[in-house]
Amino acid sequence: MTSVAPHKKAKALKPNSRRPAKELCSECGLCDTYYIHYVKEACAFLNQQIAELEAEAHGRSRNLDSQDDWYFGVHQDMMAARKKQPIEGAQWTGIVSTIACEMLNRGIVEGVVCIQNTKEDRFQPKPVLAKTPEEVLAAKVNKPTLSPNLSVLEEIEKSGMKRLLVIGVGCQIQALRTVEKELGLEKLFVLGTPCVDNVTRAGLQKFLDTTSKSPNTVVHYEFMQDFKVHFKHEDGSIEKVPFFGLKTNQLKDVFAPSCMSCFDYVNSLADLVVGYMGAPFGWQWIVVRNEKGQEMLELVREQLDTQPVMSKGDRKQAVQQSIPAYDKGVTLPMWAAKLMGVVIEKIGPKGLEYARFSIDSHFTRNYLYVKRNYREKLESHVPEFAKRIVGQYKLPE
Repeated sequence: MTSVAPHKKAKALKPNSRRPAKELCSECGLCDTYYIHYVKEACAFLNQQIAELEAEAHGRSRNLDSQDDWYFGVHQDMMAARKKQPIEGAQWTGIVSTIACEMLNRGIVEGVVCIQNTKEDRFQPKPVLAKTPEEVLAAKVNKPTLSPNLSVLEEIEKSGMKRLLVIGVGCQIQALRTVEKELGLEKLFVLGTPCVDNVTRAGLQKFLDTTSKSPNTVVHYEFMQDFKVHFKHEDGSIEKVPFFGLKTNQLKDVFAPSCMSCFDYVNSLADLVVGYMGAPFGWQWIVVRNEKGQEMLELVREQLDTQPVMSKGDRKQAVQQSIPAYDKGVTLPMWAAKLMGVVIEKIGPKGLEYARFSIDSHFTRNYLYVKRNYREKLESHVPEFAKRIVGQYKLPE
């Protein structure tokens, strides 16, 4: 832990306020640096300010007359893509890693904030300031645990770097955008991934132990568009578990309170977002939010196969039915879960409609969580676009 000295014009915090967000802290890493003195303004769980920061980062905030803006944020373009020659060992085809390597190789940036893992634990995040493509490639594959990415901010300032790429998730990026002007950078690029339902390392182990047949050999996993969790194991095999067969009654409390209170699934403040949920199975979903995002995409466009985004099906009935099922911790027998998964995969939402399904399901759940546990924060913490999304459904008390 670094010593904390007041940073320039920052207002001092009271003693013993190391984690002002308390149980809602997402462990983004800001409070591990002297930038902690900005935390009351910067923390997504103390001061929700997506609309204001969107306007600063992208030139406008969301158009609330546009449902696409409700769901996907400010954007210039969206597409589905995959690398023509995937990076071996990447979780997908390696688009994020390729962009970061290209930016270093071409001298566009001097460093990349990314997450490797510790030598002892493949799931334990280790934030690094990568200066070579090799260090970037060592960070491939998601770490589904709370990660202090911003703990390297002091290292950036001390290094004298002026051009930087940061890879991160929504809560990290909101804090970063708030302190961006204090970093002394000439240019900052932000490459984001959608993020939902992170856990502590202990929570991750509980999820693996209750869900996978071989928890100790899981290399990575993802909740996929076919309504199954895909676990990749060390031997290269893929284990698939239907969403509806998850032991919800045992897992309801495994997710971090910060994730249960988050409404920035799509990483609203990144310049470019690369995920999967708005794309067909096997493809990645790319969202270009501004000119910097377009610049990053153009660096690798010739290495990609692309296709337009598509949308098919109707999510609303499935979302409405999932609300009480999750609320009551309903777990189906595996045979029924597999059957339901087959049916929904054939007739259920796909493409952008699947993305809306996922956003609706999580926003309704999270709205209820905040209402029940932090009612005093409900009005100020839930963004207007999220209120409109949640308002489409009937919620229990």
